[in-house]
Amino acid sequence: MPTGTPTPWSYALIRFLFRFVLKIFYGSIVVENVDAIPKNGRPCIVCANHSNSLTDALLLVTSIPTNKRNMLRLTAKATQFGHRTFTSWLIESAGTVPIKRRKDHRDGNADNSEVMEHLMKALELGDAVCLFPEGMSRYHPTIAPLKTGVARLVSDVLSRNRDDPDFEISVLPVSITYMHRQHFRSDVLVTFQSPLMFTPKNNPELLSPVEFTNVRELTAQLHEKIASGTYDSPSWDLIRCAKLAARMYAPLGTMMTLGDHVRISLSFLEVFKSPQDYLPAGSETEVEELRDLQSCLKASHPFVLLFERIIDRSTQAYQDRLAKWGIKDDRIRRPLPRHTILSRLVIRLMWSVCLFAVSLPGQALWVPIFATTFYAVHNFKKTGPIFDTWDEIAQYKLIYGLMSGICVWISAVALTWPFAIVTVFLVPAFMWMTLRWFEDAVASFRAFTALFRLLRVGKPTLKEMHEIRRDLHSRVVELAVGKLNLPEDPEMYFTRAGGREKGRIRGSWDSRARYFSIKRRRKRDWNETLRLYDKVDYPEDE
Repeated sequence: MPTGTPTPWSYALIRFLFRFVLKIFYGSIVVENVDAIPKNGRPCIVCANHSNSLTDALLLVTSIPTNKRNMLRLTAKATQFGHRTFTSWLIESAGTVPIKRRKDHRDGNADNSEVMEHLMKALELGDAVCLFPEGMSRYHPTIAPLKTGVARLVSDVLSRNRDDPDFEISVLPVSITYMHRQHFRSDVLVTFQSPLMFTPKNNPELLSPVEFTNVRELTAQLHEKIASGTYDSPSWDLIRCAKLAARMYAPLGTMMTLGDHVRISLSFLEVFKSPQDYLPAGSETEVEELRDLQSCLKASHPFVLLFERIIDRSTQAYQDRLAKWGIKDDRIRRPLPRHTILSRLVIRLMWSVCLFAVSLPGQALWVPIFATTFYAVHNFKKTGPIFDTWDEIAQYKLIYGLMSGICVWISAVALTWPFAIVTVFLVPAFMWMTLRWFEDAVASFRAFTALFRLLRVGKPTLKEMHEIRRDLHSRVVELAVGKLNLPEDPEMYFTRAGGREKGRIRGSWDSRARYFSIKRRRKRDWNETLRLYDKVDYPEDE
């Protein structure tokens, strides 16, 4: 039985470095269903959605346990090879295979026959190969139509091994979901779906000569699997509204995992994408009338009016007002008396000042890193439109952060050379604790500003918003329980369901203790990033 290619030292080094960097850049990286990964020596094609350029590949490399696979053979566009840059060295050192794209050639021709031959040999050795079937990385709310390359590769490998009817190749779909892909200390969910298994004996329809219909069917099946675990929407507005509905259904403080949070949001998103499927029976005529009206208004999404009929236009307006004031839905759900707000204002301000003061000495080590990444990203954004550049921002931050961080570490050790044997370990530990203190300080100050805005909004407006929210909440719960079959009491259900996981809180004592955890900050809201405001908006839809 094949054992797979041994792990090259350069690949092991890259995996170690970026496992460390990714855990610093992202607050929590939650990996689900690791048991679904085929073990080493079994041919496997890993396929994922592609919304964050090189970061997607690095996440997959670091998320697959070393006891499962020796290495994950990556693919990347050929234009990233052969440059005297750190990114080019990184890609080539990891054993990445260059893929030629038609759009990168003037004549529109791209011969990848040698590449496919190389990938087939790797699979026959029992390796795992990573492909992004979208064929490109773009900052879009939807998954692009998948290319048929994965299905054709499966067909070619099976056809080459048709004399061995039990030869098995797996296709492992992966769904990657970023809460905010390019923001520091955001969260990521990596979900391995159940693999698709193929053998010459069980899948003769994929043996050459293969009908293109069978290739398309396999590609469609793969698209469905990947899309089932991540956001796939025709517009940013629908994702925004789905996240709001999820937060109203399972409010702030609900003890749920990141995976549960994403799946609830996806449930609402499916409704908003195809609301006609959730209308009462006998509404066909009404649906057609609304379609005609929508066509006349030339709106961006064909079922926006239907969505408004289910949840109402006020959902979006409600979120707009919250974003304008910089407060969370939870502040409307549970109004605070004025004296409570004032007392909490004092506590939050004192605590944030204290934490800022404690973290201040270590900020001298972080300032060069923040300045370098800010300058690099600021210049990179000027090179193109949002949809063509924002998917690479996280990649730029990771690489420039790593390079500048190593320079800071070496400089600090050199300046303390007589004590280098201690500072070589003490400097990174001190930088990590500084980040943790600074993260808590920002969170406290963010809470302070939110409480201050509550005072400015005034009681009459808050009372009005509370009434609006109560009406919206009843509609959301009715939809969640009645149509989506979600638990009637999410706070109780998710407290009891599941086990311990990153970011998961079990009980009030654990909640308080984890707030001061050295490992990571305890989050009540998966929407948080290291910013003084909550990120709830997305780019304008094209």
